[in-house]
Amino acid sequence: MLFQPTPPSSSLPGSSAGSGAPGTSGDWHQVMSFQQPQGPTPPNATRRPVIRRVLLWSAVVSVFGLAALAMTLIVTTAVGLQAAILGMLSASLALGIVIPLFIWVDRLEAEPARLLWFAFLWGALISTLAALLLNEIGVAVLAGTGADPLVAGAVLVAPLTEEVAKGLGVLLIFLFARREFNGVTDGIVYAGIVAAGFAFVENILYLGQTFLEAGAPGLVGLFIMRCLVSPFAHPMFTVCTGLALGLVAHRRRASSAWVVLVGLACAVFLHALFNYSAVAASEYYLVLFLVVQVPLFIAFLLLLRWARNRESRLMRDALTTYGMAGWYTPAEVAMLASPGERRRARRWAGGVGGKQAEKAMEAFQDESGELAMVRKHLISGGPDPVWQAREKRILDAVTAHRRVFVPQA
Repeated sequence: MLFQPTPPSSSLPGSSAGSGAPGTSGDWHQVMSFQQPQGPTPPNATRRPVIRRVLLWSAVVSVFGLAALAMTLIVTTAVGLQAAILGMLSASLALGIVIPLFIWVDRLEAEPARLLWFAFLWGALISTLAALLLNEIGVAVLAGTGADPLVAGAVLVAPLTEEVAKGLGVLLIFLFARREFNGVTDGIVYAGIVAAGFAFVENILYLGQTFLEAGAPGLVGLFIMRCLVSPFAHPMFTVCTGLALGLVAHRRRASSAWVVLVGLACAVFLHALFNYSAVAASEYYLVLFLVVQVPLFIAFLLLLRWARNRESRLMRDALTTYGMAGWYTPAEVAMLASPGERRRARRWAGGVGGKQAEKAMEAFQDESGELAMVRKHLISGGPDPVWQAREKRILDAVTAHRRVFVPQA
């Protein structure tokens, strides 16, 4: 349910809010009924919330710090300091390709930086450590069957252990940051960032080992194959899990668990197929690359574009409802649902009121994106007082931001 305050009386040039025209604040009560939300719970007067936050952050920092120390020791022991540094520098270039793409997908309703950092560090530290341990165990178990350990490890063990380790990080965000996991796009972004962190550390190891064995020419060759030709390999796999979690983000029931399991199975299958083409069928690698990997990459890009367009459409539909209540003009809704128009609006605000107005426009856009996600939760979950209070806060915020960049009469 939407909050029922008095809609704002000013908007961008040409606004009809408050004019009494159809679809604006003059007759918004005839469009649908709204419900006054309960206020937020009063703050805890004790020091316990602070203590809990300190303990939680201390635990998180400790876990990631120990994992970083362990991975540093593993990498430098395996390839040496020089090769590790060269591998890290080379692998960092792939991050410059992968991370911006997911940030682009996430632009309309950006995720909190703390969760993106958590996703990256989970992939780079926790997932890699878990995968190294589980891969060793899996290969040791299969060694008794007479199977080739290289092929068995790459095709049977690694896809399962690595996708489970990466998917667990996305699942933790899904479970413990549910207000920031709002659908398909969020699932894709979190999964992509987790996978980017995993691929970053994995590339350091592979590039460093290749440098030791084949020198600079080998390093350059592997860099081209892993960091330039297929930098999105791990994200392509793990996105299947994130997509599945995004599909059930608004119906978090045990009966929907099969959707997540199907997504994980798809991630494992694609990972195994990719590894098979590189290891077990290396003589047909080029053929498999053209027949399998290239179409998969094209499908991956189309998926990202679909997710972005879907988020734009959902945002437009949600904000149109608020526009009918007088909170936005049609021009504002169209602007907020289009990345290009959002950029032009920020430039317009900067020209009208300088840097302060440009920052207010950016905040107006960010808060409006969050408001659209709140609307989705209210539609799917009913009149939850927590979401209604959050809706009120955001509506107050967008009104305050608008006063900064709208020229006053």
